[in-house]
Amino acid sequence: MAILPIVKDPNPILRKKAVKLRKADAGLAKLADDMFETMLVAPGVGLAAPQIGKSIRLVVIHVPEDEEDGTEEVSLKLINPEIIKASGEQYGAEGCLSLPGIAGNVRRAFQVTVKAIDTDNKPVRIKAEGYLAVVLQHEIDHLDGIMFTDRIENPKEDLWMVEE
Repeated sequence: MAILPIVKDPNPILRKKAVKLRKADAGLAKLADDMFETMLVAPGVGLAAPQIGKSIRLVVIHVPEDEEDGTEEVSLKLINPEIIKASGEQYGAEGCLSLPGIAGNVRRAFQVTVKAIDTDNKPVRIKAEGYLAVVLQHEIDHLDGIMFTDRIENPKEDLWMVEE
């Protein structure tokens, strides 16, 4: 596996709508594995293909277990992910590997249902809530050329610098 360079804003690829994929093959599965390793080393909890310079609809996600809030560990490699249902609301801090040093509060759906295919071309349906729902929405936004900063309602109050 390989660690890939992460594209930083204002690279124009981050603002393009990514291309839908027909199906997974060995090359795409390897790319997903490389993206997953890159995300873990960064460190991050999600990475979309545009963030490594590929304008394709592929995301990887790893949400570690959190015993305090009961979150179970989740690892995903999703091709053509699409939110098909969203409900509720949550508001909280987000950051992005393509926007180092910046964080902000974003309003997101509390629950989402996502359909996709995995790297074996099998259909996947994920029902998520809370933090995993935020990560899914954030990464799928990347596939549509949307950065989390685009969703900040009041930048003067809800956007801040963080130490890396």
